[in-house]
Amino acid sequence: MPAIFPFTAIVGQERMKRALILNAVDTRIGGVLIRGERGTAKSTAARSLAALLPHVKIVQDCRFGCDPDKSGTWCTECKERYAAAKNLPTAQRATPFVNLPVSATEDRVVGTLDIEKAIQKGERHFEPGVLASANRGLLYIDEVNLLDDHVVDILLDSAAMGVNTVEREGISFAHPARFILVGTMNPEEGDLRPQLLDRFALSVDIVGIRDARQRVTIMERNLSYERDSEAFRKLWLVKEDELSQKIALGRELVDQVTHTSRDLLSIAALTSSLNVDGHRADLVILKAARAEAAFEGRTKINDHDIALAAELALPHRIKRTPFQQAEMTTEQLQERIEQLAGQSQPSETDDESESKQDGEGEEKKT
Repeated sequence: MPAIFPFTAIVGQERMKRALILNAVDTRIGGVLIRGERGTAKSTAARSLAALLPHVKIVQDCRFGCDPDKSGTWCTECKERYAAAKNLPTAQRATPFVNLPVSATEDRVVGTLDIEKAIQKGERHFEPGVLASANRGLLYIDEVNLLDDHVVDILLDSAAMGVNTVEREGISFAHPARFILVGTMNPEEGDLRPQLLDRFALSVDIVGIRDARQRVTIMERNLSYERDSEAFRKLWLVKEDELSQKIALGRELVDQVTHTSRDLLSIAALTSSLNVDGHRADLVILKAARAEAAFEGRTKINDHDIALAAELALPHRIKRTPFQQAEMTTEQLQERIEQLAGQSQPSETDDESESKQDGEGEEKKT
């Protein structure tokens, strides 16, 4: 099997790569939808990201890859094993990459309980589905717009809740289902319903690169990869390792990232001024901004982090706004955030005094 095309070797498409990296740093963000033309490295980017993600610590012999350090997320089997032995051995495994076929049914996704065996022998037997395989990994759905809406809804629910519970005839089984959800689609083949579209935390619209030099670079790298995939990957191994370590450090740091009441007000003012429906966008922007700060090695978010997050969280959630007339850049978003923050904050001195206070416990000013 040929080596996976390196993530760092993908030419351009910086916004798509940033959306994927932020979800890798904090899987609680809620996934990313990549919409674009054919042949724009959508599936390549998803596979490449999974290949460079750091190994994860799991409960040994667990079918669901439970995290031994988070007992609250254990599957039913791990809880029963711990209750019996008071000890669970651990192991390491590579981050799984699971490709969900468009023809997948609900049972194939969530798994099935063997009711016949439960009735005849009094044994609970659960056959894992796609969600079990994808736990603590990356779940990729190509042509997500062609997948049954009900199945998409189940996937998005699991991504948001982090757990999959199957109940049949009074018998239930639960296991963790925390994964990076990546959906790709070509808008020419139909769009997702607005309700499902909104459930994807981040969205990226990409087009083919128009710069001739970059297109030449794409051809050269692909020819080199096809000639000898292993040698090509070794050329990019240093950059791949650097990015992998940066993601691993970001994962450790993300829960330490703090924000001020001014940051929250900036996010709320931005989404309100753009007439964004609901409140999911506000939460997504905050989570993505925290992930961006952690990825950059900081423990406090700033306006630029918020602008970068908004650039990914808002395009698929707003109506008749500048995003649909002329796409807003990160710089324009940051300027707008600073303007809105300036209108809502009486003085810079107050902002400075607030920023010196610590995290959630700081004294907040309205």
